[in-house]
Formats: sequence, structure tokens, C-alpha cells
Amino acid sequence: MSLDQTSYRGRFAPSPTGPLHLGSLLTAWGSWLLARKAGGRWLVRIEDLDPPREVPGAAGLQLRTLAAFGLASDEPVVRQSERGPLYQAALDRLLDRGDAFHCHCSRRTLAANGGVHHQCVAAHAIDHPSVRFRVPPRTRLEFDDLIQGPVHQDVGSEVGDFVLRRADGPWAYQLAVVVDDAAQGITDVVRGADLLVSTPRQILLQRALGLSTPRHAHLPLLLDADGRKLSKSLACAPVDASDPLPALRVVWAALGQDPSAHAGAASVAAMLSMAQREFDPSRIPGQPVAMPSLPDTSVTRRP
Repeated sequence: MSLDQTSYRGRFAPSPTGPLHLGSLLTAWGSWLLARKAGGRWLVRIEDLDPPREVPGAAGLQLRTLAAFGLASDEPVVRQSERGPLYQAALDRLLDRGDAFHCHCSRRTLAANGGVHHQCVAAHAIDHPSVRFRVPPRTRLEFDDLIQGPVHQDVGSEVGDFVLRRADGPWAYQLAVVVDDAAQGITDVVRGADLLVSTPRQILLQRALGLSTPRHAHLPLLLDADGRKLSKSLACAPVDASDPLPALRVVWAALGQDPSAHAGAASVAAMLSMAQREFDPSRIPGQPVAMPSLPDTSVTRRP
């Protein structure tokens, strides 16, 4: 894995839907380590675009947890809920160019096509239509992920015209993340492998808006004993901000790093200092990782 040593800008962008768990800690620390390895900047962005899914106070709790683990944003934290005018400007450009269009279709009307939109099939107009990005048939995209390797997707057949703004008002993740990454000068998008399938859509949007495409590195997912993604699992307990070291050791191993390297690291500061010296990006696995057992003191168990 080749990292730019002069202008690297990475980010961690959680949604405030609950406390941080081991899977989100892996993404946070993995993205932080890659930024530090490159001598670059690491930013935190709160992706609070979907109020019905948000948990009151979750964003603040997430930031306090990151701080307890020694992970502080190098620049002021950005919140997507405050950036609507930027998204509207980008949407207007896409509409003006014909790359986006108003769509009156509901999920029910698209069910016959498996939910994939190729053309509008709604019989009646609605007062507040969604806005979709136009994906011509046979649109295929490929890119090289720094961890996962070559990725190919037939966006036309597998995804179709995708939503930029929902009919009920909220901005879609695909548009917001592209606009924010460009506005913040992000050079490297480091996130969980569950978002790998979204990347081709974002690259299409970047091209349509005349924006540069960052490098991508999709970190391995943590799985529970039944092979489920940790965030979907009953094993998904919050990490314990009062005792960060056990969780950091687990995540260090999940990132494929040498567990003997942190011997003697008895504080968060010592652990992070060791990690910056010893971190080897080439050891990060591409495949999902089974979550190891944690001591009872390392996480706060749900009742």
C-alpha cells in the first residue's frame, strides 16, 4: 500500500445512531493509523442526515469515546446536518446538466424490478418527488482499492438510477459524502468494507460534478461467532471508554498487526505511540475478521 507522505487527508465519519462498538473503533483507529503513517491529517465528520434513526446524545458520546481512546480530530468536527446549502448547490448543478431528475416512483412501484430504477413507472405525480442520479444502461465502473484490490460493478444493472434526495426530504448519503469529501479536501477514504458497494456510485457523482476521486481503502469487517457483521449482532456492545486498552489490543490484532508489538504499553498514550511506530499497512487483511473474546472489563455489557 502506497501512502502520500505530504498531503494525505483522511476522515472518520460515524452516524449518530448509537455508541461506538468494536467495529466502529476498528474503522476509527484504522483510518487514524493510515493518516498518521502518511504524516497527514485525520478529520471527524458526524453524518447526521437521517433524524429518525439518530439516538439523542449519540454524537456527543461518540466524540467523548474517541477522545478517551486518544483519537481527536485534527480540525473542527463537521456535522452534515449543517451543510444543506452545499448539497443543494451540487444537486442544482446535476439537475441543470440533466444528470439528475425528479422521480415520482415509490418503492412499491419499483418492486417488480427488485427496487432498481431504470425508468419512471409511476402512474401519478406526487407533491414531493425524490431526486435521482441518472445511470445509463451498461454503465460499468472499476477501481483499485488499497486493501480489497480491483473492484468491478455494473452500476447500470445492479444499482440503476440512485437517490440523491429522498421524497420525504433528507439528503441521501451518496451525495452528501461526495460533497463533503471534496469540500474537506479528503484524499483517502478509509472505511468499512460494507461500504465498498457504494463507492462506484460516489465515483460517478464525482465525475459528474467535476470533482477529484480520492484513494479508497476498505477495512475488514468484524464478525461475531455466527458470522454476522458486528453492528447487526447481539455481540455489538459499546466499547468501554473508561478502560480503552483491551479494545485497542483487540482492534490492533484485527488489523493484522503484530500483537507482541504492544507489550509493555500500559497507557493509551503509550499504545498510540507504539502503534505509530509499528503499524504496517500491508498486513491489513482484506477478508472479514472473527471478533476475538474480550475480557468483561473491556466493554460495557448490555442488560
